[in-house]
Amino acid sequence: MTLTKANIVEAVAEQIGYTKNQSFEMIETLLEIIKRTLESGDDVLVSGFGKFCVKTKHERRGRNPATGEDMMLEPRRVVTFNCSRKLRDKING
Repeated sequence: MTLTKANIVEAVAEQIGYTKNQSFEMIETLLEIIKRTLESGDDVLVSGFGKFCVKTKHERRGRNPATGEDMMLEPRRVVTFNCSRKLRDKING
């Protein structure tokens, strides 16, 4: 089962005792802060969970899979996630 934002809001409401609206606002605010931080190019570190990093990919040669034609891929930024050791150990038992 995939964990959705609605599931997170519901879990926060149940475990902390907030209303669903309060939980929704809290989760939305948290996600907006993370998005703005990543957009500015900074990393987000959540202790015991992992680190979201912004990496720059340079222009490179690629291939159109539909036609097989060579093309240049434009430079871009991507977000990567590095799992913390604590989380990795918990996942692996």
